[in-house]
Amino acid sequence: MIGLGALGDIVFISSMVKPVKVRTFDEFQRSSTDRWGNNEIHLKKPRSHFLGPGLDTISFTMTFDVALGMNPRKEMDKLLEYSRTGKVMPLQIGGKALGTGKWKITGLVQDWTSVDGKGRLLRAKLQVTLEEYV
Repeated sequence: MIGLGALGDIVFISSMVKPVKVRTFDEFQRSSTDRWGNNEIHLKKPRSHFLGPGLDTISFTMTFDVALGMNPRKEMDKLLEYSRTGKVMPLQIGGKALGTGKWKITGLVQDWTSVDGKGRLLRAKLQVTLEEYV
């Protein structure tokens, strides 16, 4: 089993050894912004000044598939619970922490791509949006 990283206790794994277990991400994007202020000066251009760094945001998509050893409903419900309770978690990829501390979930978008005849979710995608928690 290869640990690619983790969001709190949710470990990103890719294991092709039986039983197969895959919980990874794709479409990973990180945005960083800075904060600037302007002082208005009569009859002149405003004077800019640096206020400091802004909060970074990260977004990625996770795919959950019963054929890859994951229960899509259970996996998405866990992240939904973390979002609704305001849980903050560290994020690391490749053994290195991202950001200056922890991250909070600010958005989740579920895409149920395959449901069987009994209403069981077989495959789903989850778009996760995080913001730094300082």
